[in-house]
Amino acid sequence: MRASHADRERTVDVLKAGFAEGRMQQPEYEQRIARAYKAQTHAELQMLVADLPQGPVPQAQFVPQRPMVPATFMPMQMPPPVTTNGTATGALVCGLMTLPTWGLTAIPAVILGHKARNEIRRSGERGDGQALTGLILGWLAIGGWALFLLIVVLAAVAHL
Repeated sequence: MRASHADRERTVDVLKAGFAEGRMQQPEYEQRIARAYKAQTHAELQMLVADLPQGPVPQAQFVPQRPMVPATFMPMQMPPPVTTNGTATGALVCGLMTLPTWGLTAIPAVILGHKARNEIRRSGERGDGQALTGLILGWLAIGGWALFLLIVVLAAVAHL
């Protein structure tokens, strides 16, 4: 994951604390600071501070029950990514293909669209707009073919 400016600043703060505690010499400290400002990812930043404590070191006379680590250095729990329903994408593709295929993909578009909307309601995935678009395009193609067949039948009956 790409690192932000705030992430780089937090890493520099940890490096400053490590230098102030005497955990590294001046040249190493300057080299790590330079690498921290050039870092692009969280992994690069983590490598720079992996051998340093991530917060204040507790004193011998006072040992807290929990580690005294500021919240900024605690790993963040990221929410799971929301994915797009694959069936909804299939419904959209089938719906878009109804015109070049003369409506051959209309029925699969309708079936996939209904299936995708049910899955999206249950799972909370994204893609409801894609499923709905596939449904609408599929039903329009089916309606167009039904209208065409009705006109052909009426024309045939009129000529009898």
